[in-house]
Amino acid sequence: MSNSGDHKATTTPHIVKEEILAAGKWVKLEKTTYVDPAGNTRIWESVKRTTRQRDTEADGVGIIALLKRTLHKDCVVMVKQFRPPLGCCSLEFPAGLIDEGENAEAAALRELKEETGYKGEVVGITPVTCLDPGLSNCTTQMVMVNINGDDMENINPTQQLEFVEVILLPLDEFQLKIDELLRKEKTVVDAKVYIFAMGMVQAFFKPRELPVLKQ
Repeated sequence: MSNSGDHKATTTPHIVKEEILAAGKWVKLEKTTYVDPAGNTRIWESVKRTTRQRDTEADGVGIIALLKRTLHKDCVVMVKQFRPPLGCCSLEFPAGLIDEGENAEAAALRELKEETGYKGEVVGITPVTCLDPGLSNCTTQMVMVNINGDDMENINPTQQLEFVEVILLPLDEFQLKIDELLRKEKTVVDAKVYIFAMGMVQAFFKPRELPVLKQ
């Protein structure tokens, strides 16, 4: 009989070499030769962006922007746009690539202004996170931004991107409003968005109080 020790990792997994199979302006397809924990040499195909800047580990940013206005519910600022790989529109957080010389905070405020017209203030940022590690090395940092909707420049914001639709969804009904939108039209929601929505449901959920035990 074999024991469990036979299946334990004996090698630190590592990359042996990377070969470009095809390259375009924005992405490239690579064949990666690597060694797995058991010491076996394997092949993996992956997609990588060609645009990552030298001074950053993240390819881009995603922006969780909360619009705060007097006598209004707080709203999450969303964007909807046609995505060719999907063949339909997707519902997403505003997002974009980090340009040369930018940090994540600066990139987030620039992309938010371009895509939605809103000017905000950064109040939080995540570490570098992966997006689809089985397919790509693409990484992002999520940036939390507050928008003062009472400021004159944010009352009637002017976006710079013609084919991006801005959608405001109330924070306390975020998942509900997303589900309603998905029932009305063929739209795919970004995974990060829906996970955030599920988290908001838990944040706003108030469990029933336990009954007092009778003596």
